[in-house]
Amino acid sequence: MLNVVLYEPEIPQNTGNIMRTCMAMNCRLHLIEPLGFYMDEKHLRRAGMDYRDELEWHVWPDWETFCRENRGTYYYVTRYGHKDPSAFDYTEAEGDIYLIFGRESTGIPRAILQAHEAYCMRIPMVPQARSLNLANCVAICVYVVQQQAGFAGLSAEEVIKGADYLSRHDVT
Repeated sequence: MLNVVLYEPEIPQNTGNIMRTCMAMNCRLHLIEPLGFYMDEKHLRRAGMDYRDELEWHVWPDWETFCRENRGTYYYVTRYGHKDPSAFDYTEAEGDIYLIFGRESTGIPRAILQAHEAYCMRIPMVPQARSLNLANCVAICVYVVQQQAGFAGLSAEEVIKGADYLSRHDVT
């Protein structure tokens, strides 16, 4: 199972976009507190988190509790990593895969990264760019993992309007 972990996310709209990506790409989402926003119905709707009912997601009180309760292989997305996301062979991961993303303002704490440097990755970008938007980073990394898995369990065909939508003549 592919898991996306947001360490102390601060921006609700990013989390809303990530919820949509996780739902569409069949990922479980984990949010590590404290959160920079409220997870009540009013705030979730305002942030565009309308996929929360179709998504498996969990909120954890802290990093230690999350780690204690979730076994698998952890990968850390950070601007300080030395490998790009495709440098890892996710098909050889032990147990569930966890992609860890830090808070928008400060990332993942340095002590966590230092303890797992071999599993740190950086999304390549121009040298003068500090970072990409968090939701975009999640989408990029999730896609790489799913691609290596052959997009198992994901539909390669349009199911709402039909796989033959472009070739049908009855559609205007």
